[in-house]
Amino acid sequence: MGEFLQDLWAFLKVRKKIWLFPIILIMAMLGAIVVATQQSSLATFIYTLF
Repeated sequence: MGEFLQDLWAFLKVRKKIWLFPIILIMAMLGAIVVATQQSSLATFIYTLF
């Protein structure tokens, strides 16, 4: 996973696409929230935030 992130960062830096990094980060965080809500113990706490 670390190698993938290093390659991704190098790609974004070389291609001058660093502006994509925040978008990728937010999408990863939303994906983590979706995965976390699949577990019944965390779902109640996350639903109260929204």
